[in-house]
Amino acid sequence: MPAPVRKYHIFTFGCQMNKSDSERIAALLELTGLERAAKETDADVVIMNSCSVRQAAEDRIFGKLRNLGRARAKRPNLIVAVTGCLPGRDKDSAIRAKMPEADLFFPIKDLPQLPRWLAELDPEIATTGDVAGDYLRIRPNYSSKFQAFVPVQTGCQKFCTYCVVPYARGLEANRPAADILAEVADLAERGVIEVTLLGQAINTYKAPDRGSFSAQNPYQDDYAALLWEVNRIPGIRRVNFTGAHPMNMTDEVIDALALPKQINFLHLPIQAGSNEVLKRMNRRYTREQYLEIIRKVRARRPGIALGTDIIVGFCGETPEQFEETLSLYREADFDISYNAMYSTRSGTQAAKLYVDDVPKAEKKRRWNALQAVMEEIVLRKNQAYVGRTVEVLVDQKGDGWCGGNSSELKLVRFPSTADLRGQIVNVKIDKAMEWLLTGKLTNSEAVEQRSGETVKQ
Repeated sequence: MPAPVRKYHIFTFGCQMNKSDSERIAALLELTGLERAAKETDADVVIMNSCSVRQAAEDRIFGKLRNLGRARAKRPNLIVAVTGCLPGRDKDSAIRAKMPEADLFFPIKDLPQLPRWLAELDPEIATTGDVAGDYLRIRPNYSSKFQAFVPVQTGCQKFCTYCVVPYARGLEANRPAADILAEVADLAERGVIEVTLLGQAINTYKAPDRGSFSAQNPYQDDYAALLWEVNRIPGIRRVNFTGAHPMNMTDEVIDALALPKQINFLHLPIQAGSNEVLKRMNRRYTREQYLEIIRKVRARRPGIALGTDIIVGFCGETPEQFEETLSLYREADFDISYNAMYSTRSGTQAAKLYVDDVPKAEKKRRWNALQAVMEEIVLRKNQAYVGRTVEVLVDQKGDGWCGGNSSELKLVRFPSTADLRGQIVNVKIDKAMEWLLTGKLTNSEAVEQRSGETVKQ
């Protein structure tokens, strides 16, 4: 009698890069013959793709591991593996020692070895033979048929004092341009129309194989050149990327924001509005330099929506310095911000050099104040969309409605009995709230016409 098919379940914590990595983990597990489990309780193998950016994220992972440890009483053959950022930054095995429930604990770069490790733990799980040494060459099991994440680089060497990424993912490593473009072209062949390029400081990208760029490519900056190439791939209709670093927003990268398939949105983290705080964070720019970049971006692409990241309560941040963050937020007039309260990460320079001296209650007060400013501004900016028609890539279907993001990454919902997921449609906005625009479907002829544009030679 054949052995029952083994099943897997993946928990993904953190950013889009981790989500993309989980798609590769799923593909590799299915190469070994495992099937995706509908529920965690049906799984024989549970993979936790961990995040270490905030203490709260780590706490959730430890809590989930404790629950899995208790589940072993009824499922003694359960295999639990932890990958992602936590193993990547565990240089002294201190984190591993806190995870007795984990059978496997490995950084994501070691993913190609997972089939062998699983086979050693459970002989019924097949190995897959040779697997590409570079895990990014594993073809992912994309979670969407029409949208996809495509990593451009891993790691980072900016060494912001608060950040664990250089320790968790290593120094910056750039994928060959040929690999990136081949992955995007393959996605387009299979019907994907929107790609989001991923990197920790993506606009630092340097192609190891610059000869893969077309002779007609007008850009010298490698990241601008990569965007130009992606914009030329037939079938791709929207190009997004995250996350850029202000220090590398060259004039050519700014110019590339106006390429025809680029969405009308830029995410550009500022982190703080005080020059003193920015210096302690090792961000290597001033608020004045950041605002000048924003001015150039808006001059090149008027009407572009802007997002950012901000940390409140960083070491030594005074009330007056926090007020500088609020004033910068108003001056930059962001569309959205992802706000976080600072938490010390072991191994970072901030943990070694500074004291986390802003009380938790004060961090919460500052977070609430920043959130209030954001909501005030986003409502005002969203109300300007009333009466306008926006392009929406539909990725949601409910009872009598569809929804998705506009080119400005505004969430839009409209009445529809048809399932329009995977299509780009025009929606005329009739109501605006802080986090939702609603409207009525119009014809999509203009959208189809724009999506067929080609990059100017």
